[in-house]
Amino acid sequence: MYTAHPDRYAHMPYRRAGHSGLKLPALSLGLWHNFGPDRTDESRRAILRRAFDLGITHFDLANNYGPPPGAAESALGALLTTDFAAHRDELVVSTKAGYLMWPGPYGEWGSRKYLLSSLDQSLTRLGLDHVDVFYSHRFDPETPLEETMGALHSAVQQGKALYVGVSNYSADQTREAARILGELGTPLLIHQPRYSMLDRRPETEGLLDALDELRVGSIAYSPLEQGLLTGRYLNGVPDDSRAASDSPFLGREAVTEDLVARLRALNALAEQRGQTLAQLALAWVLRAGRVTSALIGASSTRQLDDSVAAIGNLDFDAEELARIDALVGP
Repeated sequence: MYTAHPDRYAHMPYRRAGHSGLKLPALSLGLWHNFGPDRTDESRRAILRRAFDLGITHFDLANNYGPPPGAAESALGALLTTDFAAHRDELVVSTKAGYLMWPGPYGEWGSRKYLLSSLDQSLTRLGLDHVDVFYSHRFDPETPLEETMGALHSAVQQGKALYVGVSNYSADQTREAARILGELGTPLLIHQPRYSMLDRRPETEGLLDALDELRVGSIAYSPLEQGLLTGRYLNGVPDDSRAASDSPFLGREAVTEDLVARLRALNALAEQRGQTLAQLALAWVLRAGRVTSALIGASSTRQLDDSVAAIGNLDFDAEELARIDALVGP
């Protein structure tokens, strides 16, 4: 029987998501590729319990997470009825739809039919009557944005989602999505972009500026850049690493000698700050409060503890920021 830690809210900072009443933990747990059947029930349970005990109240999913697709939602659903049954109102559970889930023309992208059908399936797997945040996972260039945003609005009107968000939308697409939702009366709560020290497109392409302007929250995914910023690659590619596998998300060719040299320099800076490289990378994403929350994955409680320790030092001086810019580019 799980008893949540009584001091679980003592140390985690919570940040308001844009112009809303919802606060998210500075670090949220993404149930991406760590919650399929290749992980034991005991491992998944231990990670979720530890996350909640550390103040991580937000569990982020999508319909296609697992693998196979849907497995992560099913795994969380099983624990929501047992370990977390007494804590549902303390949790923010989010899911998304946009990528391929079933064959045929209605199994992906942004049509009303797909989004609302997918949400119903997600709720069944989760064992919930609503999620807290429902996202359009990617922009659909062939469906009118009014239809996609209208489906998100309907999810709220039907009581199946409390808030809505978008992911992988450009700055201009986000502005238009926010305008349409605003006219419908369902504000855009949050955007989930890919963002890290090694992928600064939300800065360089104006997305963070747009979110500031719109007063929309942000939650950064892949802040550790598929593990490159965890210290695993300081001496090249380990045999048991993601880059050495057949992962479609990180190939061996990405780990160049130049990248390894820059990672070592970043690691030296992290050591000077009393942090691991992963902690430095998470702190950098959360610096200055522009990002509401950073999404972390975890394959063990030890890895989770290391990530959460980043919140102990989120401040950077001008010299440190300049050194990082020199290594990875402004």
